[in-house]
Amino acid sequence: MKKMKKYILMGIAITSLLSSCDLDLYPYNVIESSQSFKTVSDAKNWANRLHSDLRGRVYGHYILSPDIQADQLNATSDYGNNYGSVHRWTDLTSDNYQIRDNWQGYYSALINVNTAIEGFATISPANANEEKELKEYVGMAHLVRAYYYFLLNARYANAYNESTASSDLSVPLVLTPDINALPARNTVKEVYEQILSDLDVARTNLATKAGAANASTLNIDVVTALEARVKLYMKDWAGAKTAAETLINSNKYVLYNTAADVKKMWHEDAPNEVIFAPFVSINELPNTQGGTYLGWNNGSRHYVPYYLPSQWVIDMFDDNDFRKDAYFLTSDSVLLSGSYHTLTMVNKYPGNPRLRAANAATNYAHSPKIFRIAETILIAAEASYHANNPDAARNHLNKLREARGLPALANTVTGNSLLNEIKNERFRELAFEGYRFDDLKRWGEGFTRRDPQNVNVIQRGNDFDTKTVSANHSKFTWGIPDRDVTANPNIVQNKDW
Repeated sequence: MKKMKKYILMGIAITSLLSSCDLDLYPYNVIESSQSFKTVSDAKNWANRLHSDLRGRVYGHYILSPDIQADQLNATSDYGNNYGSVHRWTDLTSDNYQIRDNWQGYYSALINVNTAIEGFATISPANANEEKELKEYVGMAHLVRAYYYFLLNARYANAYNESTASSDLSVPLVLTPDINALPARNTVKEVYEQILSDLDVARTNLATKAGAANASTLNIDVVTALEARVKLYMKDWAGAKTAAETLINSNKYVLYNTAADVKKMWHEDAPNEVIFAPFVSINELPNTQGGTYLGWNNGSRHYVPYYLPSQWVIDMFDDNDFRKDAYFLTSDSVLLSGSYHTLTMVNKYPGNPRLRAANAATNYAHSPKIFRIAETILIAAEASYHANNPDAARNHLNKLREARGLPALANTVTGNSLLNEIKNERFRELAFEGYRFDDLKRWGEGFTRRDPQNVNVIQRGNDFDTKTVSANHSKFTWGIPDRDVTANPNIVQNKDW
């Protein structure tokens, strides 16, 4: 994908810039929004922008914040308070920059999405090919809108509960580009209904845009992948199972089944399992998170990680598990508390050599794997279990386990034991991808941090290595950023923020 160079979208919207001498003139490098929807070529540029926006709103703090807030990691002695309040919980406020920046990032992208949807409706295609192309761009816009609202709801609203969804507050649904609007918060039910409505539009408009492994353009398979994820969170077990199995049975996305290939998927962005990953290049880089987990100092040749995986996390991976060598790095060159230690670090994002200059130090950049078939298989397993089909659940789970070097579960594994195996496999496969916090929240489970690798190199205390959080803790649901509450009197703040 090429960068959209024709339009400059600045701040929260495109505004009409008027010359004091001639109201019909604009600065040479700015185009007024009503003039930017004339042709299908214009629509293509907007679609490129939506893809670019999406690339900038995954990875980085978008997945680091929830992962560090959960139970997988210990803050090191040299963490420098990076993500400190998120990790501690007790001093986490709604003006925390991670909470604020997640909200701002999604809503600023939604302004472009809504502007595009509104503008696409004014374009008249010249022929059948242009009509098909424009239809696809409309589908892409509705798909990314569904994606952003799904994430906003996951962070800033209670987990879906059918009995309370019509009264639980979610986020404001803003569906038109009105910068003067002061919307109130919609309910969880209303937001999910909008997500499903947008997915319906996307499914219709992208029906002929086939998916393929490692696609960098939104397509029908991405619609299905998001539908499966959304319906899992809604506890629509039948719907999640059907959507997930549609992708699984397409046989387009093949699980890697050797240690070398699993490692290549993460360290070199090998493509086979990926349903969708936005375009990246050495000139168009994504957000990164490897520095938080590795902190490589290229000059002195040592590591200074801000966070280390707890020992129980490492122990969740059998030595025969192909993921263990891909996800973790053990080194005796970890410099913490003024001395060197042998420690195991998160190494899921060491940096793809293709995305940096030759011989340059790592920049930790990777192609963001927003949807993978492994997650889809896990959705099928969990949904099948809750849909009272344990054989299907076990079969899906075993497909993933065997591909990762683990033995298949016996048919005697049933009931809660099977559910726990599904949860454990989800933990292993999706570790450090931003899912853990959401999973604990939707499962209604609290946690206690435990088993650090080395107590001498981490932050100690009730807010760190022994932190206990109850399942009903109010800060499983993030607070609405202070400035939005202050600026919009119609916004009701979440409990205890």
